[in-house]
Amino acid sequence: MAQRGSSYLDSLLNLESVRKSLVRQEDSIIFSLIERAKYPINSALYDDVDDDDEDKINKDPPAHSSASLFHFFVRESEALQAKAGRYTSPEENAFFPDNLPSLLLPPPDHTPVLHPPGACININEKILNLYLKTLLPLIAADGDDGNYAATAASDLNCLQALSRRIHFGKFVAEVKFRDAPEDYTPAIRAKDTEALMKLLTFESVEEMIKKRVEKKAMIFGQDVDLKENDSNGDYKVDPSIVSKLYGEWVIPLTKSVQVEYLLRRLD
Repeated sequence: MAQRGSSYLDSLLNLESVRKSLVRQEDSIIFSLIERAKYPINSALYDDVDDDDEDKINKDPPAHSSASLFHFFVRESEALQAKAGRYTSPEENAFFPDNLPSLLLPPPDHTPVLHPPGACININEKILNLYLKTLLPLIAADGDDGNYAATAASDLNCLQALSRRIHFGKFVAEVKFRDAPEDYTPAIRAKDTEALMKLLTFESVEEMIKKRVEKKAMIFGQDVDLKENDSNGDYKVDPSIVSKLYGEWVIPLTKSVQVEYLLRRLD
């Protein structure tokens, strides 16, 4: 099992494999957003558990509190997943990484594929805040249906899919550096973040990604029947929001992770 894991990770140090993985992750993100959109905001989930102010039930956007049911659900879910080895994978980053429990099984025996100083980059706090304050109010309707556990589980699926995609920038940066170290080394030594960002930016590719995820959201988010008529334009998640999510959030944050990783690549 360890050898299969190692082989899989090694395959990620190939630009074509990285590209295919990023495309597949688009599907995971869109489906997780569709699942979350089934439920209303359910703002009580994000309030302090001892807060009985009924006026907060329908507030928008929800606030994140360390004493909330949402916080408890994510923290405890991550603790359980940590015992099963989820966070031994360099693709996974916990939202509450402090004091994660030990593995129940021996850790996998494989050679690290990421440069150790950059492998530990974790911007999940920023992802969590943006998800709760910016994205969630765009995909979830107002209201409260009391399905807090199912809602929290959907939130966690969204967050983990987004985190995996954004932190995959570490693999992208490693592959690009290995393919052309001479292009990146001068900017790394000079700590020139603007030069690195310019090297990593391909606007035509970014536009193609935004159009692709918007089209996927149209296809995945429509009700399918046996009639020949096309969709009437009703989607489970607004495709333009998915495109905006990538253009204003996922792509910029991924590039920020790449820059931070490259700045540590020669350490």
